[in-house]
Amino acid sequence: MDGSTQDDRRGRLVRGWVIPSIVGTALLMASLSASSVMTALPAMAREMGVAPLRLSIVITAYLLAMVVFLPVSGWLADHFGAKRVLMAAILIFATSSAACGLAQTLTQLIAARLVQGCAGAMVAPVGRLILLRSTPRHELVGALSALTMPSQFGPLAGPLLGGAVVTLMSWHWIFFLNLPVAAVALILVRAFVPDIPRQSVTPIDWRGSLMMGSAMASLIYALDSVMQDEVPPARLAGCLATTVVALLLYWRHARRRTDAIIDLSLFRVASFRAAVVGGAFFRLIPGATPFLLAMMFQLAFGLSALQTGLLTFVTAVGSLLMKTVAPPILHHFGFRPVLIVNGAITCAIFMTYGLFSPATPHALVMLALGVGGFFRALQFTSTSGLAFADMRDDQMGRATTTSAMVQQLMQSVSTAMAAASVYLFVTARGLTAPDGPAVGWSFMLIGALSLLSLLWFIRLSPDAGHGMTARSAQ
Repeated sequence: MDGSTQDDRRGRLVRGWVIPSIVGTALLMASLSASSVMTALPAMAREMGVAPLRLSIVITAYLLAMVVFLPVSGWLADHFGAKRVLMAAILIFATSSAACGLAQTLTQLIAARLVQGCAGAMVAPVGRLILLRSTPRHELVGALSALTMPSQFGPLAGPLLGGAVVTLMSWHWIFFLNLPVAAVALILVRAFVPDIPRQSVTPIDWRGSLMMGSAMASLIYALDSVMQDEVPPARLAGCLATTVVALLLYWRHARRRTDAIIDLSLFRVASFRAAVVGGAFFRLIPGATPFLLAMMFQLAFGLSALQTGLLTFVTAVGSLLMKTVAPPILHHFGFRPVLIVNGAITCAIFMTYGLFSPATPHALVMLALGVGGFFRALQFTSTSGLAFADMRDDQMGRATTTSAMVQQLMQSVSTAMAAASVYLFVTARGLTAPDGPAVGWSFMLIGALSLLSLLWFIRLSPDAGHGMTARSAQ
């Protein structure tokens, strides 16, 4: 074996596993925080004296800040250098996590979560941008799969650690779990991640950012207001109207601009349109799952936070198992069949969660959650890879930002939608707190809406994304 062959294999190993795993360690912080907080919501609600469903604002505030700040992340990465921005984001995320842990009131916690969300907005897209610009296209499926593997340990460890911390100590300590992860990520990124050259930048589209930010904030506020009896219906209607008007104004503003924060021209690419728009409906599931499971197990079934963590961590176990086999599955079947069949399976499994009852054996619950995580991870990998399959190199930055914005927006919307759904079902039943049927019906509703993603996947051509499969690369 000659030296060039060895160097080539070593390069593929670094690009395919080492760099994605290191960048994924930074993503671990965000996933660890999100999964831990979900388990702690009932305990946080008790200490702060608010209804548990209202605590969804702790989740949506973080996600909304991510959505609003995401357009700036790509510009910062191009202007200052992606590696430098990623390290700064990790440091800010760790600092704001400490502030969350020290918060004594809901207002303080929301403020710290907003800062944490701004930092989180830079971690994921900038890390993904580094990967996209340092990896050959035919190696991207494997690299993207490796990228998400470390972040899956967040959902795996988060419920267990979060449940244990809430049960044995205090919810404040949940946020301190991010600090050692951040320290490790900073050291590894500085030592091993390549310094991607700076790119030429254009001025930030502040007008478009204001329009999109207004639309997103109004939508999230409207969903949160559904659970507040004191909010006048006219204000709720006004928020929804603001969302629609702001989106229409943005469409008029951005349709002929190349520097818009969401480049609408990207949606002319069929594979990108299907992955982002169809994937948006599918992402209602991961955004709603942790919240609904916490409400079901702790409030409806009376389980402890630790018991909830022990049940739900198997979802991440299933996801990790799928990550090892996702690339071969896509290489063998192609994107279109996998997205259609696997999407339908994932939605069906999700809706079965609504059939859980206090009498359901815990072993059966864990099996269902593990299988659901298994198929859900394949859908994530498929949509993530397909979004960039037909993008030109000069479109990668804008495609990354646009894709990440839609993903985070749908996660924010899905959490707020899940909370509003449970509240409406609870109110319809004349209750004051969630019970099993109210949460179960919410699973059914979210799952049915997620099936709409198939409308975009069915329209894909049979060879969609062929440039990212082994068949086309051979």
